[in-house]
Amino acid sequence: MGLQAYYDNYILVLIFMLLGVALPVVSLTFGRLLRPKNPYAEKITTYESGIQPEGDAQVRYHVAYYIVALEFIIFDVETVFLIPWAVALGHLGWVGLNMMLVFIVILALGLAYSWKKKVLEWS
Repeated sequence: MGLQAYYDNYILVLIFMLLGVALPVVSLTFGRLLRPKNPYAEKITTYESGIQPEGDAQVRYHVAYYIVALEFIIFDVETVFLIPWAVALGHLGWVGLNMMLVFIVILALGLAYSWKKKVLEWS
């Protein structure tokens, strides 16, 4: 591969990065300029359904919900790593097996720590 083809790849990446930044900025700017600007009392209320809002709109959730969600994401990502590893196990050999065992042990230690701290128990 020549030096010109090498630079062409970087130019393509630069073009995509510029488009990735420019498109949202341009669309948000033109959206702000083109939208109607007639806020009246009913329009700026919290709900447009005609029912007056009651109570605070910001509800505090228990931190356990977030921790369980994070653990779900962690084990979901683990599954994403396990499937390609299982497919390529024949090519990876013992080194790949040992690395994945270390990965699973680290995740198991995290799960044991969560279990010990009683994060998974609902009160």
